[in-house]
Amino acid sequence: MRRDPVELEIFKNLYHSIAEEMGAALRRTAFSPNIKERRDYSCAVFDGAGQAIAMGDHMPVHLGSMPMSVRAAIDAGAMEPGDVVMLNDPFRGGTHLPDITLVAPVYVARVARALLPAKARRTQKSVARNRPDFYVASRAHHADVGGAYPGSMGLCREIYQEGVRIPPVKLIRAGVLDRDLLAMLLNNVRTPEEREGDLRAQIAACHTGAERLREVCSRYGMERAQRAAAELLDYSEELMRAFLKRVPAGDYRAEDFMDGDGINEQPVRIAVKITVRDKDARLALYSGARDAHAGRGGSPRSFTRQKQRRLAQDDKLQPVVTVDFTGSDPQVEGSINAVAAITYSACFYVFRCLLAEDVPATAGLMRPIRVISPEGTIVNARPPAAVAGGNVETSQRIVDVLLRALAQAIPDRIPAAASGTMNNLTIGGIDLRSDLLSDDPRAGEPFAYYETVAGGMGARPGKAGVSGVHTHMTNSLNSPAEALEYAYPLRVRRYSLRPESGGAGKFRGGDGIVREIEVLTDCDVTLLADRRSRGPWGLAGGEDGAPGKAFITRRDGSVEQMPGKFSTRLRTGERITIETPGGGGWGDESPDK
Repeated sequence: MRRDPVELEIFKNLYHSIAEEMGAALRRTAFSPNIKERRDYSCAVFDGAGQAIAMGDHMPVHLGSMPMSVRAAIDAGAMEPGDVVMLNDPFRGGTHLPDITLVAPVYVARVARALLPAKARRTQKSVARNRPDFYVASRAHHADVGGAYPGSMGLCREIYQEGVRIPPVKLIRAGVLDRDLLAMLLNNVRTPEEREGDLRAQIAACHTGAERLREVCSRYGMERAQRAAAELLDYSEELMRAFLKRVPAGDYRAEDFMDGDGINEQPVRIAVKITVRDKDARLALYSGARDAHAGRGGSPRSFTRQKQRRLAQDDKLQPVVTVDFTGSDPQVEGSINAVAAITYSACFYVFRCLLAEDVPATAGLMRPIRVISPEGTIVNARPPAAVAGGNVETSQRIVDVLLRALAQAIPDRIPAAASGTMNNLTIGGIDLRSDLLSDDPRAGEPFAYYETVAGGMGARPGKAGVSGVHTHMTNSLNSPAEALEYAYPLRVRRYSLRPESGGAGKFRGGDGIVREIEVLTDCDVTLLADRRSRGPWGLAGGEDGAPGKAFITRRDGSVEQMPGKFSTRLRTGERITIETPGGGGWGDESPDK
């Protein structure tokens, strides 16, 4: 059947709007500032096989890896109408423990039949399916999921220290919340009311997505809606293949390094080889088959179009690009290990960015791309590795090394390195401020604050980098000073750009940020950051951006410069200052260049 481009565009926007509305429902009903202010969440829509057919404009590190969570939920057992599966296990579809994912099946045909009168149900042929018609999923970063450190982002050596590890389990079964399961989870976190509120917001997001999908199917029909979903997957694949055919064939290698793992300050290598298949080799597939046919006495004219189409289909099933991380360092003792889902997500993000903005963000984009991430390495860690930083820090370096390799193939499309770190800051303790009224709900209660601090974007071919912005695998906002100071015993002393931190060049890298926070009660502080020993690299003769820095100002006025990864105890009135890296410059700024 010939594809209708108008209908395809309508369904592309319908499914995308569902994912966006799910995100709006989550944000507007969440409790924690990290979700409702910083928007550290993502939502997506999947077909009945668990393939992503639409993603909200949310967090890249979530979206590219969310299909693994959906697959893990499907593999865990049958999901019936009204079920919602919860998980965060990085080794079973998750990324790191603070990111909790909820997956809900969407039954359209079975629900519609159930609403019919009893007599009609008896006379109508069963339309029940063995699997759901669609799935919806929501993922949110919870500010604390237990573990040794407030915020669950500490310098741990094993995943068991990082927080509560949840395999795919049914939080809701046939529409009934499992209160025992919820109670067990909430009993192991520092801020249970906030966690419950955020989980219920995720449930609301899933319910919103399911209801909108039923409305779409009611309006257009199930068959039409599912056919459009399949066509979106194929269309995305075709657009990716068309782009990759324009990339020069060859092997493109690059490497980059993490500063250290927070336990041992030895650089950690991430290496990649991107292989783009030779288009001539693809053409040889046809000519070789045609010549073989002629050698058997057949006429070249009898090499029918049908056979050509079959060969073309066989070629279509082969990857055009292979992304191979062989040569990356083994997994490390600290918490910067990335699981396979993170590495896959980074690849999805980078190649998606090479296409036009209106290309559907579906699972079809990755059909022409094969990712090889050897087990037991920094890009595919195995239990019991600590992984909290792999999601937020190593993911950024994987993006950097991918872009560095692609710059050799398509230099006019690739920017210099961005800040390359999310600058994860967690502060937690018990609010013991003496000036709080006795009936203030914050008085004497635990708190856990989490934020990522933006940096400089890398300069681009033809344009300077943007200053003070979250880049690549993060797409969150900042925590407004007013919201932060209202919710936590903290005071923002300084929040500004970091002048001249962007790398020089024909086009200058964006500047980083300076953020200084005073604590108003004794608390524990953890910073999980990178790009402290070497700044983000420049391209085409541009200079590197400035590395990041961190300082602690003690009550006696002394100032300590801190490493990129540390945990310490702050007393009332002490301050932490974070200076984030600037982006790399692009192009030689010399007048004769």
